[in-house]
Amino acid sequence: MQCNNTLHEHVMAFSIPTAALLSLFLLAGAGAAGIPGSDVDLLEFPLNLEYLEAEFFSWGAFGRGLDAFEPNLTKGGPPPLGVKKANLTPLIEDIIAQFAFQEFGHLRAIQQTVSGFPRPLLNLSAASFATVMNSAVGKALVPPFDPYASDINYLLASYVIPYVGLTGYVGANPKLISPISKRLVAGLLGVESGQDAVIRALLYQRAMTKVHPYGYTVAELTDKISALRNKLGDAGIKDEGLIVEPSAGAEGRIAGNVLAGDENSLAYDRTPEQILRIVYASGKETQPGGFYPKGASGNIARSYLRRKA
Repeated sequence: MQCNNTLHEHVMAFSIPTAALLSLFLLAGAGAAGIPGSDVDLLEFPLNLEYLEAEFFSWGAFGRGLDAFEPNLTKGGPPPLGVKKANLTPLIEDIIAQFAFQEFGHLRAIQQTVSGFPRPLLNLSAASFATVMNSAVGKALVPPFDPYASDINYLLASYVIPYVGLTGYVGANPKLISPISKRLVAGLLGVESGQDAVIRALLYQRAMTKVHPYGYTVAELTDKISALRNKLGDAGIKDEGLIVEPSAGAEGRIAGNVLAGDENSLAYDRTPEQILRIVYASGKETQPGGFYPKGASGNIARSYLRRKA
């Protein structure tokens, strides 16, 4: 009986189901923590947006960034260009400070899961945001838009950022293989969505307020920013402003659009290519610029830069 049991155990040891063999094959090419290489690339790509958000929010609230608070998270990457303390009221400053610390955590969580890469060069100057706003409205604003000048300006500039990363997480999730990867992205998506909701809600409170001295209301500018991102992303409607035609609102019944979503109020998704087209402000994933004067980092982003070369 003992011999039969031993033989049975040996036979069972070699009777590995096909699914298990596939898992072993995938893990053979896996990165950190047994994560498949394709997951690693998809998890590293969002670091580009997380670095941008961490620096923008930290400098906006505190007048200091990662180099002052968490220098290890930068991995030696160059400091951002042109970013500075924003002129914020206490409530908005407190909210943005919370966002900043949340972004530090996001960077740490990703870097603890995959190796990551150094902070890319970021252009967060007033001129960089002014270029975005000029493109959105179709003319040069006078004086140039300054994201650091006031609550409204800073919130409008913030409207430009977290939502793009949010759609990237939605797009990445179904492509992930490892449960570790999926759990991380779900956690990141939850908080990024919350940040976007807070920003949109604060702007929705001010929807009919005119942004001095330009004559546009907050709602009009969010609509124009969303339209620009749709144009640059070149993937149809993935973005909506704060007020839409009722037919485009939730259930086709309401014009208020405090949260953007499709016909079933599900979050829109974007691919890394579409995100690069937007954050480069060029409409081309192979042409860096905008917030990333030397291009984004990671295997996915660098592959498009190599195609250009």
